[in-house]
Amino acid sequence: MDILISNNSGKPIYEQIATQIKNKIIGGELAPGDALPSIRLLARELRISVITTKRAYSDLEQAGFIETIPGKGSFVASQNTDFLLEENLRRLEAHLEAAVELSRAAGLDLQELVETLTLIYKGES
Repeated sequence: MDILISNNSGKPIYEQIATQIKNKIIGGELAPGDALPSIRLLARELRISVITTKRAYSDLEQAGFIETIPGKGSFVASQNTDFLLEENLRRLEAHLEAAVELSRAAGLDLQELVETLTLIYKGES
């Protein structure tokens, strides 16, 4: 599994791992039922502590993204579509908030922002 850890990031390593796995699940790269690497294997591949990897998996399990079956491993949980939609909307809102801040800083009014978004959405940028 391709996970990149940045020592320069302000986020803890376990959070970087959990975020990347969550993004792979939401983006469809990991499907329900897909097996995740074992905690020990992922820790070895990333050259980090098993405790750090365990924390990432624990956070993902608490959030409903993965499920762990004792003796078998961790798997992508069967997601209900409402949960995935809500998570995608939450991520979209964060990006839109950043876009609004940038447009305000650039002196764009709401109409100009809407026109720009419309062009981008229609692929006319």
